[in-house]
Amino acid sequence: MSNLTPPPADRRPVAYLNDQFLKSPDARALRILAEYLEPLSHFRHQKIRDTVVFFGSARLREDGPLGRYYTEARELARVLTEWAEQFTNSTYRFVVCSGGGPGIMEAANRGAHDAHGKTVGLNIGLPFEQLPNPFITPELSFEFHYFFMRKFWFAYLSKALVVFPGGFGTMDELMELLTLTQTQKLAKKITVVLYGSSYWKEIINFDALVKYEMISPEDMDLFHYADDPKDAFEILKAGLLAHALQPETPETPSISKSRNPQAPAGL
Repeated sequence: MSNLTPPPADRRPVAYLNDQFLKSPDARALRILAEYLEPLSHFRHQKIRDTVVFFGSARLREDGPLGRYYTEARELARVLTEWAEQFTNSTYRFVVCSGGGPGIMEAANRGAHDAHGKTVGLNIGLPFEQLPNPFITPELSFEFHYFFMRKFWFAYLSKALVVFPGGFGTMDELMELLTLTQTQKLAKKITVVLYGSSYWKEIINFDALVKYEMISPEDMDLFHYADDPKDAFEILKAGLLAHALQPETPETPSISKSRNPQAPAGL
């Protein structure tokens, strides 16, 4: 008969199994790190090297007044995914990535799904609108709590960006990527396409920003306008072939280096 005393029923679990601790303010750094490491693990396992990000409104419906943008986002994502297949070797290149929800995000994932390609959804918990759409590759469907970690994965994997009509969230994401591009904070060239020139020229008066010297005239070259899938695809293809065909790092995924004045080659 054993003389060992069984452990008490209320014995404290190890820290990484302590749910109460993991949800506490003291463990916030661990939760942030988890939103970096968990997607990284999946991207490596799925061999995703880099992405093309589609932004746009969650409120835009296929059968709504701006439904043409849904249809055209779906078509562009399909054509892009079919074209990118030629670069698939040991890794997947230029994988369509969206915010994971409905509207334009759904259209982008759906188009890539139409082409039988892998497609990424970076979803985030919100009070409304934001539920994962059914066209995301299941192993590449992520749920974020922290906006800034979601934005990290948008910015640091993308080689190009297509921005369809949208509201606060879309403009937030657009301006963040334009700022990173303008300041050359990322050691890569991102091709940015504003899809729907009449919409974007009405919503954002870039010419006024130049007029009042809030941006430089050459900053207007940081993005292109497109009004149909064919033109948008040609802009994307030219930019990707010119600036993104060769991986900048042997790592998978190809997380972009950042720059600073003391180390212009990147960190």
